[in-house]
Amino acid sequence: MNEQDAVAHSIGLELRRIDVRSPSDLDAAFTAIVRERPQAVFLFPLRIGRPGTDRIVEFTVKNRLPTLGLVDQTYQAAGVLLYYAFNRNEQFERAATFVDRILKGAKLADLPVEQPTKFELVINLKTAKALGLTIPQSLLARADQIIE
Repeated sequence: MNEQDAVAHSIGLELRRIDVRSPSDLDAAFTAIVRERPQAVFLFPLRIGRPGTDRIVEFTVKNRLPTLGLVDQTYQAAGVLLYYAFNRNEQFERAATFVDRILKGAKLADLPVEQPTKFELVINLKTAKALGLTIPQSLLARADQIIE
C-alpha cells in the first residue's frame, strides 16, 4: 500500500486509478468510471491538452461527479470543481534565484532542493451549481479564488 492509499484508507476512502496517457485513452477511462461508479474524480497532471481536459470535465459534469485537479492550471480553466496547486509565479521567481546562483558559479550539488511553500485553492461555483452542490462557507472562506 502506497502513501496515498494509506491516507485514503485512514479516512475511509478507496482509491481506484485509471491511467490516461493520451486523448485516445479517454473513452476507455470513461467506461471504467461509469462501471466503477466513484463518488469523485481526482486528476493528477495529464499531458493530454486542453481539449482532453475539457472532455473530462464535460463527462464528469454530465455524470454528476465532482472533479478535483492538482497542479495543472488547465484544470482550472476547463472548469474542475476544485483546483489545488502550488503558486507558479512564486516557483518561477525562486527558480530565477537558482539560475542567478548557478551563473555566479554555484555548484549544482551545493544548491538545496526546495519544495513549494505557497499553495492556492480555487473553487468553481459554476461547476458546483451544475453538479447541484453547495460548497460550505468554511471552505469558501479558505479559497484563494472563487470562480462564479
